[in-house]
Amino acid sequence: MKKISLLASVAAAVVLSGCSSKQYFEPKETFSASSATHSYGSAIVDLSRDGATLKNGRYIGTQGLSSIDLGEGYRYLSENDAYVLAANSEGILRVIDKKTKEPLRAVSLHIPVVSAEIQGNVIAYVLNNNTFGIYTIEDNTKVFESRSEETFAIDTRAASPMFIDSLAVMPMLDGKLIIVDPSDAENAKVVYISSAKAFNNVIYLDRMGNTMVAATPSTLITLGGEGKQEYRANISEVAISEGSIYLFSKEGEVKKLTSSLEEAAQNKFKFAHFSAAAAFDGKVYALDQKGSLIVLSSDLKQYKIYDVGEVEEPAFIAGKKLYIDGDAIELSKLGY
Repeated sequence: MKKISLLASVAAAVVLSGCSSKQYFEPKETFSASSATHSYGSAIVDLSRDGATLKNGRYIGTQGLSSIDLGEGYRYLSENDAYVLAANSEGILRVIDKKTKEPLRAVSLHIPVVSAEIQGNVIAYVLNNNTFGIYTIEDNTKVFESRSEETFAIDTRAASPMFIDSLAVMPMLDGKLIIVDPSDAENAKVVYISSAKAFNNVIYLDRMGNTMVAATPSTLITLGGEGKQEYRANISEVAISEGSIYLFSKEGEVKKLTSSLEEAAQNKFKFAHFSAAAAFDGKVYALDQKGSLIVLSSDLKQYKIYDVGEVEEPAFIAGKKLYIDGDAIELSKLGY
């Protein structure tokens, strides 16, 4: 009996230590953001890099809330001035006309769409089997489609393709960028970011002037006049503002980097796990999963922490607003 009791005690200790091993960010002082908060009447059920799908079937894009209904079972992907892109789990890409607010095309791609971007009437897309392709709305035609290497698991924060003049930059699920000219698809160029076997998809893709910025969960790169630069970290999020790159790490670090990826400033918030981040107008914003919204100065020296309540649903920053659990917070009204 004593042996059984001892084993039970050891087992209980292991379980308890396992349950308490996860530690959370606990700021000493927080402030209320209620004066900058209002309800928008729905909840986020799905996120893409460029927006959020709402429970009521509408979406939040880069310009904020939209009145367009995506249709039952569809998730928001991206938009331009004329069209909205949405997709369902059966591999149907829906092109919605913004003027009529009605579907214009339903393109059967057969495989679920991870991300898509539109320029004019040209759509670049990436599927969840790591296939990439180009489709034109006007001709209702697939210009080309090609499959990259097999992937086994991906990070849900998949970057959207990007157009640079006539070129399409495809953020692939196996840690590389494929740069393709739709009129000469066979001569595509490949840029390798990282080579991990799993969770290695491109999670961020943007440009800062003539410099392209991209990241996987483990590696950030810039590609420009100085060639390819590389910075390794456990990356939660990336943001660009006023010629600087802000990296938010899984260790609770916020780092300010130059275009050549030299470290200009940093601050650390112990045990913070960032779920959303942004930088604009001389401020940097980082939302911890437990509901602490950190607002920092651009040099990361000063900061103020707001309690916005535990994050129960996905959160998304569009324009200058944080959409979280049915509320919209005007970030520009919060200081540090």
